[in-house]
Amino acid sequence: MSAAGARERLVAELRAHALVIGRVTLTSGAEAEYYVDAKRAILRPAGFRALGELVAAEALARGATAVGGMTMGADPVACSALAAGADVRAFFVRKDRKAHGLQRWIEGPPLEPGERCLVVEDVVTTGGSTLAALERVREEGLEVVGVVSVLDRLAGGGEAIERAAGAPYVALTTIDDVHPERPDR
Repeated sequence: MSAAGARERLVAELRAHALVIGRVTLTSGAEAEYYVDAKRAILRPAGFRALGELVAAEALARGATAVGGMTMGADPVACSALAAGADVRAFFVRKDRKAHGLQRWIEGPPLEPGERCLVVEDVVTTGGSTLAALERVREEGLEVVGVVSVLDRLAGGGEAIERAAGAPYVALTTIDDVHPERPDR
């Protein structure tokens, strides 16, 4: 499938399966009249395949050797790149350091200092989770070569991420693509 075709398929899957209309409280604490639960779409075969193609292409374009981000949001996104054949290792940033075992912040195959990381996220609103992941990745001595989100709610998070990342930020889709008739437009 072409990149344009994969993006169209991803948007269609998000519209069909991830868009929830109704009042919800977001991770940031803000309230909204709709919610995008991207996992409902990207953990289905068509959404996962489309996402994998797009993330694998971004990893290749950035010369990334590892793909990951803050656990839960990043987990299916990073794994989709592996499934699509990207020559990378996936990693997950913990919200809290594990108290037993290896007590690592970053889980997955060992990453070397200077490793070229593509940080990924499912949905960006304020960017808080992604900013925390960027900080942790850098503290571990890894290089951020880009940031990719499945969907940007266009609420300022993308701009905050771009400033903090020091690397390109790409939203594969935006709320304008998935819910163009939303009330807060």
